[in-house]
Formats: sequence, structure tokens, C-alpha cells
Amino acid sequence: MIVCKFGGTSVASAEQIKKVANIVKSNPERKIVAVSAPGKRSGDDIKVTDLLIELADTALANGNVEEKIQAVVARYQAITDDLGLDLTMTGIITEDLRERVAADRSNTELFIDNIKASGEDNNAKLIASYFTAIGMPAKYVSPKDRLIVNDRPERTYALREAYVNLSELKNEKEIIIFPGFFGYTKEGVLRTFDRGGSDITGSILASAVGADLYENFTDVDCVFAANPKIVNDPVDIKEITYREMRELSYAGFSVFHDEALMPVYKQGIPVNIKNTNNPSAPGTLILPTRQLSNHPVTGISADGGFAILYVSKYLMNREVGFGRKLLQIIEEENISYEHTPSGLDDISVIIRSDQLCAEKEARIIQRVKNELCADDVHFSHDLSMIVIVGEGMRHNTGLAARAASAISSTGANIEMINQGSSEVSLVFGVRSEFENQILKGLYQEFFATIQSV
Repeated sequence: MIVCKFGGTSVASAEQIKKVANIVKSNPERKIVAVSAPGKRSGDDIKVTDLLIELADTALANGNVEEKIQAVVARYQAITDDLGLDLTMTGIITEDLRERVAADRSNTELFIDNIKASGEDNNAKLIASYFTAIGMPAKYVSPKDRLIVNDRPERTYALREAYVNLSELKNEKEIIIFPGFFGYTKEGVLRTFDRGGSDITGSILASAVGADLYENFTDVDCVFAANPKIVNDPVDIKEITYREMRELSYAGFSVFHDEALMPVYKQGIPVNIKNTNNPSAPGTLILPTRQLSNHPVTGISADGGFAILYVSKYLMNREVGFGRKLLQIIEEENISYEHTPSGLDDISVIIRSDQLCAEKEARIIQRVKNELCADDVHFSHDLSMIVIVGEGMRHNTGLAARAASAISSTGANIEMINQGSSEVSLVFGVRSEFENQILKGLYQEFFATIQSV
């Protein structure tokens, strides 16, 4: 059995949905399909999800919601017309949106989630209707009472019973069309996943039914060794391990979200990244293990939006519990951290900047000074993380020196270096203004003479 997921660009129009149908029809093992909301049809287009956010914001501001509803419905109307479906579907979608807008607004976050999730939900209904109409018996399945997720305030994740409930889908005769991006708590409250939510849904489904393969269809032929928007014609990656993909996704690889790997990772299910517009291309396989080549580096990625909390105290290394107390202060501010490089008398905590605000920063600085008697405490912003990833890195000497030399040649200063204990990745913290320049320099250093990984 194959579980496949189609992203926003893959289901953005009737033409794209016809491609999806042909792909599913071409292999009878493709039995479960997770779908996103319609994405952009062109560069200047608007995603349905963005239209839905506008609708939610307008509703919360007591504005003209009917106009916003019709803007959303118009996108679906264009799809149903081109697919030759009757008007019943757009009527169902219109009524669904009106019901969601009329729902309780006391919790704005949950209200917005409920509106946003209609994009995937209604698109799944539409696609199931189209499949059936062209002789491919399909069944829309709602996440409600099946994909059970945790309650707030923690980030959304599937509970154990979700996998038990969803495992029953492997016995269905029809093609299952399942909306991505959201699930329901035991109390019936809709909650959405974070970035890459439909990827997460597809991965959960693949794990639950014990799929032989999870295919993730997007709009690129494969995963590249570096961001093609920054590096010209980067080499393509044929095979990559879960760990390598996780590291690259963490630091900016947008093709496949890092959280989506966990469900299939636990089951050892291979993932194939493929292109809806070029389905015959082999794509990139994500595997538990792979045969290592002579090339130590698999990919390079970069991501901005980080800050450093710098703490200095003489003889810090002699003080038992100093690190724990510092991280407890961070925890009590409901902040997660990324890295904690340290020396004898200083320690840095790398934090994503979107978790911070001026009030939190001032409070943290004051607490560290008062409670830990630190000599110097301050935040530094506008940091980017450059990550070099490869399972073969541990078997090669001098790689860090090569990377540092390539970064130095750009004129940038290295603010932080961190290597995980698994030696699969090497992380450099640099000023954000040098991010693209460094990425190009590192790519030239490690990939200039090869064709693929």
C-alpha cells in the first residue's frame, strides 16, 4: 500500500487535480490520499489558506464576511466548473464556511484554526467527488473521531489512539481522500498542525496503516543539495537518510517539514519526494539508512530569525547546576532553545526570535543577573544558522576547517559553532546579512565538482 500526499500547488486548479487523478490511477497501490488546500496557480496568485485567514480576521473585526466568503468560494467554483462537477459542491462549501464563521469566537486562535482548516476539508470533499465522477470510486474521510490530537496549550500532535483509529482505513475498498493539516481533540475541538501540516497528516496516515511507501508530491523533481533560489543549478539528492533530512528541514529546507518525518521514522517507512508535474522523475528517497558515497556532505541549508542569549560568569564551570538554572528560567518564559554552546566562563543559548519580545528579554536578563549573579547578560539578534549535513562527515577529517575557511573567505565572522554528538551535522551561527553569500561559498567548496548526491 502507498499513502500519498499532494501539496497546495498540486491541487491549486482543475488542471492540477486532473494530474493528481492520473497519478493515483496509474498505480492501484495508491489507496490513501492526503490533500492540502488549493495553493497558488501562479506567482502572483493568493493561496486559499490566505483567503481564509482574511475571512477569519474580517469576522473577528465584525466586517463584511459575505464578500470574503464569496472570494473563497470563487476559487472552488473555478475548479468545479473546469472539472465538470455540478453546483452542489459549491453550495456545500458556501454553507460550510457560513457555519464556521458563525461559530464561537471566544477563543480567537481556535476560531481562526477552524476557518483555515476548511481549505483542506472542502478540497478533500471536492477531489473525492471528482474521482468518483471519472470512475475512480473514492471516499472522503473526516479526521473527526479518527485523527485524535492533544489539547492545548502544547503544539498539536497525534495521540496513540489516532493511529489505532486510522489503521482501519487500510481495509477500505475505495480510494480514501483525507484532508491534511488538522485533527480533533477527544472533546471534538479542531486543532491544526504547525508548518507543513499536510505533510504531517500524510505521515501519520502512512504510519497508521503500515504503508510500504509514503509519497509526498510537490512542485519540484527532487530535494536539492542547496536552495535553488540562492545557488544556481544545485545538484540533486537521490537518497538521503531520515537524520539528514531532519537536519536540513530544521534549517530552512521547505520541501518537507522536519516534524513530518517522525511518524514514518518510527515505522521505518521510506518517503519519496516527487513532482506532480513530472511524476516519472525518480525524485528523492528518504530512507532509514543508505549506502555512503565518497562525498561526505549531503546538503547545506540556512535559516534566519535567531537570537543569542549570552551569559558570562567567572568560574561558571565550577558552579554545579548553573546550566540547569539558566535553562529553567528560559523554560518558565515558555521558550524552547536550539543550541547551547559554552566555554569555561560563558554560555550562549540560541533561541528563535519569534518567541521573544522586549518585555521577555528584559525579564530574562534581570532574572539571570539576580538569580545566577552573572557578570554579563545580553541578547544579540539577526542571527542565521548555516547547517552542513552528511552521514559521511564523521569519517572525514578537516571538514570543519574547510567550512570555516569558506566562511572566512566571504568576510563574515563566525558567531557560533556547534556539532551534534551524532556528527551528522555541523552548525555555524553567522550574521543574517552574510547568509546567502556564505551558502554560495560553502556550496562551491563542497559541491562544485559533483553532479548528484
